[in-house]
Amino acid sequence: MATIKILPHPEYCPQGAQIQASAGTSVCEALLENNIPIEHACDMSCACTTCHVIVREGFNSLNEMDESEEDLLDRAWGLEPNSRLACQAIVDHQDLVVEIPKYSINHAKENH
Repeated sequence: MATIKILPHPEYCPQGAQIQASAGTSVCEALLENNIPIEHACDMSCACTTCHVIVREGFNSLNEMDESEEDLLDRAWGLEPNSRLACQAIVDHQDLVVEIPKYSINHAKENH
């Protein structure tokens, strides 16, 4: 098990949070399972950038990015060198600190 610390986000996690995630789980799945409603417009199929996160600590413990994730990340808002798509970032045993960017590029966001 790894601990994922989520930094405060005004909409999804105002106080921040610490959650547990099993190795082999995606960051996106871990957040959703713990009631942190990160956007995932493509249902975690690596077809959009709405689940973009910035991994502040533990980046190197995640699986390597494949080419399709790298290509999509080029379109993400607020891209940083330690950015990942949460649906593709697979947790290992190392703890993580994750920031959900303030904005995402989602032209079909529901409930807004």
